[in-house]
Amino acid sequence: VQLQASGGGLAQAGGSLRLSCAACGATFRQYSMGWFRQAPGKEREFVAASWRGGGHTYYADFVEGRFTISKDNAKNTVYLQMSSLKPEDTAVYYCAGSSSLILSMIRDSRAYRSWGQGTQVTVSS
Repeated sequence: VQLQASGGGLAQAGGSLRLSCAACGATFRQYSMGWFRQAPGKEREFVAASWRGGGHTYYADFVEGRFTISKDNAKNTVYLQMSSLKPEDTAVYYCAGSSSLILSMIRDSRAYRSWGQGTQVTVSS
């Protein structure tokens, strides 16, 4: 599947942004989808994921209820709604997907076969 991420930009601390990731070339409902991020000088880290079976969602601890991942199978798109943004949320955000991912690996970037190009999110204080 090909993934195209969009929606990044500049936000002030406390503000909101919504990231989108459009998929083509696959049966989207069969895919588990995740969002990861990478800040300068840091490793890529898990942010959120939506499991293909039943739509259960999973979040990194640092999200603390501020972000919501949602998957629209009719539009072949996964979203990441981010609120109460903090300067430490500044990073390049990547969407990823896999139809063969096992649930125990949903937070592991190595389990995802397809990746979007990344979209920059910058949060100013």
